[in-house]
Amino acid sequence: MRRRMAAALLAPLFLLAACSGSGSTSPTDSATTAATTAPTAAATATAADVAALAAVKVEGAAGAKPTLTFTQPFTVTAPVARIETPGTGAALTEGESLQINYVAVSGKDGTESGTNYGSVPETIKLGDTGLVPAMNEVLAGQKVGVRFLLAVPGSDGTTTVMAIEVVGAKVIPTRASGTAVTPPADLPKVTLAANGEPTLTKPTTTAPTSLVSQVLIKGTGVAVQSGQTITVNYSGWLWDGTEFDTSWKGSPLSTQIGAGKVIKGWDEGLVGQTVGSQVLLVIPPSLGYGDTAQGSIPAGSTLVFVVDILDAS
Repeated sequence: MRRRMAAALLAPLFLLAACSGSGSTSPTDSATTAATTAPTAAATATAADVAALAAVKVEGAAGAKPTLTFTQPFTVTAPVARIETPGTGAALTEGESLQINYVAVSGKDGTESGTNYGSVPETIKLGDTGLVPAMNEVLAGQKVGVRFLLAVPGSDGTTTVMAIEVVGAKVIPTRASGTAVTPPADLPKVTLAANGEPTLTKPTTTAPTSLVSQVLIKGTGVAVQSGQTITVNYSGWLWDGTEFDTSWKGSPLSTQIGAGKVIKGWDEGLVGQTVGSQVLLVIPPSLGYGDTAQGSIPAGSTLVFVVDILDAS
């Protein structure tokens, strides 16, 4: 079971958060691609960029990791995308959460730099302003099953070429909903903003030495099972009330649960909870990052998370 956070970025290259080179201290270590700084969103692909991507050859059946062939080195001056194979499923709608598989290769020498084929699909939100604009544009009017190419240049001069396949789409809420539950008085106090984003009042009690998994809002969905992929919004704090991470400033996180893809406190504290619930986790070091410092998290830290379970599949 892995307990380490991602050394690289959590978000794939097609997210502007990744393109900006900003990292994230998260409970998951499922990083997909190395940090790459791309041109600004205002950069516009040239006719030469479009022609270059049109020449990329894609081989492989739908649902399987494709092979990309192109003249090396391959470069573009701005993000550019094109449809490779139209989908035949339901029409995609802005605001839906899309489940995608992808493979990314270096334009410099064609080596693979990341893929999630054979693993858990990534989740993105269609129309999210955090996506590379070319990606939202190319998906407009498409259907589930569509496979498209995306090329993104990096600040080091290396272009990354990606083949991306949309394997599912559905509307996922952004916050927990259900019946409020009054937690014990000795637990950290959680306050919710109008949009559902939590804040934490600095605890005044001694940190517990065992895992606390306290429901704050009881959802009416199905119980989360080990091995499922869950989609969550979450915030995390040290026991002294210092926030070290949140998904509320970006997009919800999708990750496999109960399978060692996240810290043990998440695996043990979220399996069995129902979709729609909001859960307060107080995680001792033994179920978090132990005696090893992780970014802004000191060694031996007790962690506090508020997790809204939005979906499980």
